[in-house]
Amino acid sequence: MAEIAGRIIRVNGPVVQIRCNKNLKMLDMVEIGNERLIGEIVRLKEDIAYVQVYEDTTSLKADDPVYSDNLPLSLELGPGLLGNIFDGIQRPLEMIRQQEGDFISRGVHINALNRENKLHFIPTKKNGEKVQPGDVIGDVLETSLIKHRILVPPYAPEGILLSVAEEGDYTVDEIIAQIDANENIFPLRMYQKWAVRKQRPYRQRIPVNEALITGQRVIDTLFPIAKGGCVAVPGGFGTGKTVVQHQLAKWSDADVVVFVGCGERGNEMTDVLKNFTRLVDPRTGKMLLERTVFIANTSNMPVAAREASIYTGMTIAEYYRDMGYNVALMADSTSRWAEALRELAGRMEEIPLEEGFPSYLPARLAEFYERSGNVITLSGEKGSITVIASVSPPGGDFSEPVTSHTKRFVRCFWALDRDLAYSRHYPAISWIESYSEYIEDVKTWWNQHTNGEWLDFRYMMLDLLQKEQRLQQVVKLIGADVLPNTQKLILETCALFKNAFLQQNAFDEIDTFCSAHKQFLMFKAIIIFYRVGDELVRRGVEISEIRETSVYQEIMRMKTEYPETRLDKLKQFVATIEERLRQLEKK
Repeated sequence: MAEIAGRIIRVNGPVVQIRCNKNLKMLDMVEIGNERLIGEIVRLKEDIAYVQVYEDTTSLKADDPVYSDNLPLSLELGPGLLGNIFDGIQRPLEMIRQQEGDFISRGVHINALNRENKLHFIPTKKNGEKVQPGDVIGDVLETSLIKHRILVPPYAPEGILLSVAEEGDYTVDEIIAQIDANENIFPLRMYQKWAVRKQRPYRQRIPVNEALITGQRVIDTLFPIAKGGCVAVPGGFGTGKTVVQHQLAKWSDADVVVFVGCGERGNEMTDVLKNFTRLVDPRTGKMLLERTVFIANTSNMPVAAREASIYTGMTIAEYYRDMGYNVALMADSTSRWAEALRELAGRMEEIPLEEGFPSYLPARLAEFYERSGNVITLSGEKGSITVIASVSPPGGDFSEPVTSHTKRFVRCFWALDRDLAYSRHYPAISWIESYSEYIEDVKTWWNQHTNGEWLDFRYMMLDLLQKEQRLQQVVKLIGADVLPNTQKLILETCALFKNAFLQQNAFDEIDTFCSAHKQFLMFKAIIIFYRVGDELVRRGVEISEIRETSVYQEIMRMKTEYPETRLDKLKQFVATIEERLRQLEKK
């Protein structure tokens, strides 16, 4: 039972000052006022504690009581997370709606995991076996896609299993096993608690070596991300940051997706939830909802909870990583999270630096991104967390603090271009400003699937795109007619590559997702077109003749003409391109 730990002396928006009458610690969770609003201690000064409150502080007044259990803000981690939607401090929004209606009342305290549902537990350990933190003692089929492994918590002692429940149905609150640690009995339940700001331990960090296939051609082919890597997706308003993350959440080959809507508009999260209830996983044929967790902290929710929501999502991602899964964490957007830091820092009268952001902004960003990675878990399994975080620089200025500091901690950068977005070229990822430092890490994976040709094709096309950018400047001055045919072919090939390959329609049933095999075949078709075309123009064939061939038209249509079930036909088409183009020499 929480005890009175102090009294309110000042209320400044979401920041409340209290006078302590007992020893409180940094990051302790407290309950404020008679309505027991949830808050967290973020600063201590003698007997004064500063609390950031995760709910609306209206009507709080001086001398209201403050309660504390002397525990940090923690999450409940166990079966029942997948397919659920939580707010920034892991309150289940669907259960709140059923009890309170469409709006969250202040001071609502509901367990994150349902205490009444019975789950079928299958033990994997026997009585008398030795166990240690991270070991799997049993399985629960959480959804038809994900087997939930019941883990010994990292804070549990090493010891002997005194008892393990038999296979059957249990609630998450029931004791399913007991550890005897030198005659001290430690009970185990299906769920465990973990402080959101504390990184979960693992055995070893290992290098990334496998590509995260997203189904988006511009990403997988030109700027790939490795499983366990970090990528920033910056872009101005309307450039498609949220849509890119939605596509990756739907189609990436991660085992589990954690989607964090941090300070975004409520209608965007509503759109996500409506879409995910209907979407089918292309690899399994099951509903995508069965492997997804949602954290929703919309722009009209209290700003302090926005700051916590990023850590909530990361802690849940680490939990599934510890089971040996590859997890993709979508954070939309870190700029809104940084703005929450700025507001709270201002309320606590901290000295501001660049554009009003607190001096510890780079440290907080580093702390967040460094919790990603490819690891060997405590149980010996291999798991990973891939972070895909959008950034919303005001006015599309990539030199602003959040974007510039983020670039220091990520190895992949998908810059969204406003001109591309306004010309309806989606995904609007700039092939000039974007980069990926995971090329060497994932090239082995790609070479195994493409006979070693992918990397050469990639370098060749990026070189052509660079040349095309310079040629466009000449064209703007004096026109394209004065260019030699070899340079005209570069312009034609790059236009073909942009329209037939890079541009992708998220609303087209066939084009919305493109497997790695199909991507490579399409890529190879364009490379062959350029190589053969270059030989032809040097022998006197006109660009107009090449453009009028049926090969050119089929390349333009191949992204929608060949679904995943007809890739053998696409392969046959690619094999005939050179022969059909060389017929122009005979004319």
